Amino acid sequence: MESISKVLATSFGGYSLEHILSAVITLLVCLLAVRLIMRAVEKLMGRIKQPNERLSRITVNFIKALLYLLTVIITAGALGLNTSSITAIASVLTLGLTLATQDIMSNVAGGLIILSTHPFSIGDVIESDGTVGTVRDISLNHTRIETADGQIILLPNRSLSGSKIINYTTLGRRRIVLTIGASYDAPTETVKNACLDAVSSTVGILDEPAPDVLLTAYGDSAIEYTVRCWASVSDYWDARNHLNEALRESFAKYGVEIPYNHLNVHILDRA
Repeated sequence: MESISKVLATSFGGYSLEHILSAVITLLVCLLAVRLIMRAVEKLMGRIKQPNERLSRITVNFIKALLYLLTVIITAGALGLNTSSITAIASVLTLGLTLATQDIMSNVAGGLIILSTHPFSIGDVIESDGTVGTVRDISLNHTRIETADGQIILLPNRSLSGSKIINYTTLGRRRIVLTIGASYDAPTETVKNACLDAVSSTVGILDEPAPDVLLTAYGDSAIEYTVRCWASVSDYWDARNHLNEALRESFAKYGVEIPYNHLNVHILDRA
């Protein structure tokens, strides 16, 4: 043991053999870790359908440079060097670069989170912060969705990854909720039957879960009823629009009046 300690204490260029061996082992472990991390990053990049080659290359090089910088600092520490000055310089450089590319890197980080956690896929219908549409593309910088009226919206990945996301495609169905007013003179059961009749005659509405009709509010001139039913994601908008038409026809069939606000004007004869 004593002889081993003497060997490890042998100095080479001012550094003990123990520190040199420790630095070599640390360097090898760090290089292996860098290789594994970069392989995972490149795998994530490969999941992008139509990647921005320039942005992808910048991101990969930035991550690689940061990892190699950490490797140098850790290895220098294992060698017994004072790394405080190196760490300070690296921190300043990293901070400056981070501030200069804050928005880009935030979007890239959000894109990597989306690609790794899979909250949605291309073709899914999602909603985020009130925006509903079909996912058409997922890039590192933003996610492109198409709304029902044909608008293309680019959602920054940094806001998308940090907000609530509703994925309507996950369950394969989406609930339709419509509110309609009926006259106070119309019996409740008659109104409910008229609504359910409209639902049953509308193509695209699912039998299960079963549709229902609720009396939800007493307005100034009408009682409000809420119709709730389900349709497949692909049939949602057509079924919703057809149900609106069917409700009007069904109310006419059942003799249920749909009230509306109106103003009576009385003209006084001052003659």
